[in-house]
Amino acid sequence: MAAPATVIRPQPGPQEAFLASPADIVIYGGAAFGGKTFALLLEAVRHSDNPQFGAVIFRRTTKQVKAEGGLWDTSEELFPLLEAQPNLSSLSWAFPSGAKVTFAHLEHEKNKLDWQGAQVAMIGFDELTHFTAGQFWYLLSRNRSASGVAPYIRATTNPDPDSFVAGLIAWWIDQETGYAIPERSGVVRWFVRYRNELVWADTAEELQDQYPDLSPKSLTFIASSYKDNAIGMAKDPKYIANLDALTSVEREQLKLGNWKIRAAAGDYFKAEWFKIVERAPDGCRWVRYWDRAATEPNPQNPDPDYTAGVKLGKSPDGNYYVAHVARDRKRPAGVKKLIKGTAQADGVACTVGIEQDPAQAGKFEADDYVRFLAGFEVRPIPPQGDKEVRARPASAQAEQGNIYLVRGPWNKAFLDELEAFPKGSHDDQVDGLSGAFNFLESNNVQPSAGATVEAPKDTYDPQSIAERQRRGLLQNRAYRPFFRRG
Repeated sequence: MAAPATVIRPQPGPQEAFLASPADIVIYGGAAFGGKTFALLLEAVRHSDNPQFGAVIFRRTTKQVKAEGGLWDTSEELFPLLEAQPNLSSLSWAFPSGAKVTFAHLEHEKNKLDWQGAQVAMIGFDELTHFTAGQFWYLLSRNRSASGVAPYIRATTNPDPDSFVAGLIAWWIDQETGYAIPERSGVVRWFVRYRNELVWADTAEELQDQYPDLSPKSLTFIASSYKDNAIGMAKDPKYIANLDALTSVEREQLKLGNWKIRAAAGDYFKAEWFKIVERAPDGCRWVRYWDRAATEPNPQNPDPDYTAGVKLGKSPDGNYYVAHVARDRKRPAGVKKLIKGTAQADGVACTVGIEQDPAQAGKFEADDYVRFLAGFEVRPIPPQGDKEVRARPASAQAEQGNIYLVRGPWNKAFLDELEAFPKGSHDDQVDGLSGAFNFLESNNVQPSAGATVEAPKDTYDPQSIAERQRRGLLQNRAYRPFFRRG
């Protein structure tokens, strides 16, 4: 007896609606853990039995395509079930029929021009807010096909109030609260571009009557969240704790799908989150992280940035202690003198972290500091991400009451700046704190000799949404479409 064929199908609800929508453009998500990536990959294999069919799914960078648990990893779990063959060098899959699915990047704006002359039946964007409006609309012009499949675009997204996507899906979002309007989720609308502006209507006929020379396109937004991912939540019921551990702004965006919220003063740090203690406990691992500037106050710039060095320690019980902040506004020679004098006062048990500016000049300067501070453990560190991204891990710990301040005259200025972030006039101490925190958690800082430090705690690294979905939804090898588009 032949083995029964498998029906690979989406979960009921938004994921099913995403794959069933007849719209030319469907944007799916608006919150974390809704099964977005798996749905996008499942859509890409809908026409895998068509030898002329081709799909391209974009991430902003190749690194994101290849990231652990990302698009390529998840496709390796799904596509071989359909007997597809991978080509890692081209990041593509070839199906037995001859159909092809390719993963690609648009890291730079100019990369959109790499697709001149292309004909792609299905174009996918994973995390659409990472792309520019110019990239999206240009790729729309490449969305054409001779395969017999009507060309279409599918995209996943999380909220970003400053992206072009927020404006594109504004009709589906309550502009007062920032949350998706449930009864509009999946409703298809039509648009044309007239005099460089999008004109919307409820039907194609309305637009054709008004703009007979233009061809309308259809678009919808389908909202989803962790509540719609029953399989994922059953397999990982504690994942919701990861969302609850985010900063208040990120929690609103990723857990609740808020498209209007932005970081404001007090959103990242509040003074009441920090308890004042008289001294730090023994056995801490210490780093002093320096965010450097090189300008003294002058008539043209009476309030320049500070050089700030934040000394942060992690205790054996996992709490964090800000022991001291050194801060001044000096020219380069004065900055070097300040950093060396502070290192001598801290002692060799405290690692010196130097924020390394980008490009080759930053590397030369960092090397100079390593030589200048011979005898100390000096670590040049290129910053990763923007200031708000770097501040989020420390913010989350502070909100839980896990960061303490040792009493000192620097406390008030430190807390004032933290509370004003990201809207304050200065953020040097914030950069120092986030740099020190991220460095301590990077496993680059070694315990000082004789210090008693607990073994690092295991941290939960959530598997990709797509992988969780795959385990629950894929059962054997044959593919039968659960539904067909349009």
